[in-house]
Amino acid sequence: MSGLGLLAIFLATMLPSALISALAVGWVRGAAVKLGLMDAPGERKVHTTPIPLGGGLGIWAGVVGTLAFGTAVVLIAQNVPALAERLPAGIGEHLGGMQHKIVEIWVIVACGTVLAFLGLMDDRRGIPWWVRLGVEFGVASFCVYWQGLQLTAFIDLPWLTSFLSVLWIVALINSFNMLDNMDGLSGGVAAISTFMLAIMLLTSPDQSNGQPQFFVAAMLLVLVGALLGFLKHNWPPAKIFMGDAGSYFIGFWIAVATLLATYAGYQGKTPHAVVAPLIVMAIPLYDMVSVIIIRLSEGRSPFEGDKRHFSHRLVDLGLSKKQAVLTIYLATATCSLSALILPRTDFVGAGLIIGGTCLILGLIRVLESIRPEQLKNGELKTAEGETDNRPIAPSADQE
Repeated sequence: MSGLGLLAIFLATMLPSALISALAVGWVRGAAVKLGLMDAPGERKVHTTPIPLGGGLGIWAGVVGTLAFGTAVVLIAQNVPALAERLPAGIGEHLGGMQHKIVEIWVIVACGTVLAFLGLMDDRRGIPWWVRLGVEFGVASFCVYWQGLQLTAFIDLPWLTSFLSVLWIVALINSFNMLDNMDGLSGGVAAISTFMLAIMLLTSPDQSNGQPQFFVAAMLLVLVGALLGFLKHNWPPAKIFMGDAGSYFIGFWIAVATLLATYAGYQGKTPHAVVAPLIVMAIPLYDMVSVIIIRLSEGRSPFEGDKRHFSHRLVDLGLSKKQAVLTIYLATATCSLSALILPRTDFVGAGLIIGGTCLILGLIRVLESIRPEQLKNGELKTAEGETDNRPIAPSADQE
């Protein structure tokens, strides 16, 4: 695909969704009190003043509004050749394929809307965790067993592949929900990882037909635009939070997109490329798994909110909230960039990429293990209790 074709796809997907999202989030901000979408400060909250919730409605509107416009263009262009001829080459040549995907995409939109509504009700009134989890598994099972969305896992056990596919959807829904604990964090990480996945699908043609996976890439880029529109209002200091409505929708949308990108074309030379989504999502999944382990080890429910997330642990080490968010952005981008190489390398290279990702997570774990008291009074205490009295050099701010 040419550079102009890629640019046309980026503009056609990201620009309208960003605009719709930014406007919709702005409207929700103004109507948050009437809608009952205000998040009050609390023991487990980082903010100290009431902040509007419901930014996820803007993300949803950005995606759905753009897809509605795109659907109208596809249907009209199929019956008006003059319009089809005026569309950029990167879009016009895929009109036929997109028309066959219309029903499928709107079924997915309907499922995402159910989850967004579930999150919205949880934002307003609170819903028991078992009800939320039940609906998530129900929607995920519908997508897998009724719509036929499956992981490309090369496992010759259909029941196991289906189960893992359902688990993948539910895991991503909850990972982005748990990651939504600091201004700009969940939305920014989702934008980075989603954009990287879209780039991989556009620049790594399906070997069976030589074409990029345009449909899935467009799904992802529409979400990227909606996230950017939301981040205009959510960038620290946040003026609105996405709430569960946003995090549920984001996690679901990304999970379904990765299932649709079956990587069937990679089965010949690079079947290892199927782990790319897992590499890209390494940071959100790490946060979710580590938090669950911490809560269970302390004898608490894994669904009980706290300040033990990855971002909070970075702040405990002395980083500011913005520095913690940017650190997680960089970690996400690092993992995502390595995933882009997977379709272009052999098994040895894939092993190095997977090993490098594990080392990044291991490094993060080591840094997190440092306790705040170890840095008090300019002294670094070792794990054995000995004290290194060498002075720690002051930072530029301290000077």
